[in-house]
Amino acid sequence: MEQLNFSIENFEGPLDLLLKLIAGNRMTLLDVKLSLIIDQYLDFIGTIGPSQLEDASEFIEMAARLVYMKSVALLPRQEETEQLHRELVGQLVEYQLAQQAAAKLRYMQEGLFFFVREPMKIDFTEEYKAVHDPQELLTAMKALMTKAIVITEQGQRTFEEIVVAPVVSVSSRMLHILRSLRRGVVRTLNELFSTIKSKGESIATFLGLLELMNNRRILVSDDGTIEHTVRRNIATEDDTSDE
Repeated sequence: MEQLNFSIENFEGPLDLLLKLIAGNRMTLLDVKLSLIIDQYLDFIGTIGPSQLEDASEFIEMAARLVYMKSVALLPRQEETEQLHRELVGQLVEYQLAQQAAAKLRYMQEGLFFFVREPMKIDFTEEYKAVHDPQELLTAMKALMTKAIVITEQGQRTFEEIVVAPVVSVSSRMLHILRSLRRGVVRTLNELFSTIKSKGESIATFLGLLELMNNRRILVSDDGTIEHTVRRNIATEDDTSDE
């Protein structure tokens, strides 16, 4: 049985104590075992000292009610036992709903009655009064100029990479793939893409590969092996030029 170290000051009344005991035993009001809760409640009443009896009158009254319920449960009068059980559980449900409503109202009224004054006006001058050494100003100006130059150079390099990038046609990469397969230079996808040096060349090679597969000129196996399925002469496929 749970050891009770409570004080009556911790509870708003006997119903509050009963709810705490039910929650402490991990029960709900639908499956509460009143016999266990009654025993724990009576143990708590036994801890009340003589100096607290006047404040604990409500708790003692509930204890007498619970003792009566426990004695009735020992008699073969199930109807009365069930009725007393329903009445107590009903009271607990109503009290719990009242607690939830009170907590919601308390949350809604928080901050409702707080009053604040308007912000104070601060007098300030826009004149810059700090004094700096001329060398500090020169150093700061050089730092700003260096940063601006770096940003400009980075932007210019990026722009030049886009503008001066060579245009690689898909048809030229298709011819390259067919020639490489016929000469035995390329047998797998890894070998085909290992010599590529630019992003544009990589994209054109991939699109050419898809086009050849769509035209059934080549066959790509699951392991990445490439086979030349159609062998016919192409005017532009000479053995003297690789591109």
